[in-house]
Amino acid sequence: MNYLVAVLENKQQVEEAYSVLQQDGIASDKVTILGQGYQSADDFGFINPNQQAKKRARKLACMLIPFGFVAGYVFNVLTGIHLFSFTNSLIEHIIGGVLGAASGLLGAIVVGGGVGLTTGSGDALTYRNRLNAGK
Repeated sequence: MNYLVAVLENKQQVEEAYSVLQQDGIASDKVTILGQGYQSADDFGFINPNQQAKKRARKLACMLIPFGFVAGYVFNVLTGIHLFSFTNSLIEHIIGGVLGAASGLLGAIVVGGGVGLTTGSGDALTYRNRLNAGK
């Protein structure tokens, strides 16, 4: 979805710009005014914290899953832990790598998604603070 954001100094300029857009044939449901006395940044939903949290979790997973696999594989090689009696050592190392990759995925979900979801988006905070300040 594309957005055009215009920052205007006062309400008179905002209302003039709004009337010019309507005269030019842009539908009123396509134009939204944010600010004091109008819609807030949270009501508009410009930045969805859930979407940002999912994006952070995916980015973190791209790094942590391969790292977790390698770390699990190397850990199993170094310690020589035998998880199952019916497998050979190569399969044991691969199972260790898969368990490490699963740990990396869990870490990405918890840290990237969970923490990002609970703390919200820093970008939305910037918009909200500027709108509350009347800018």
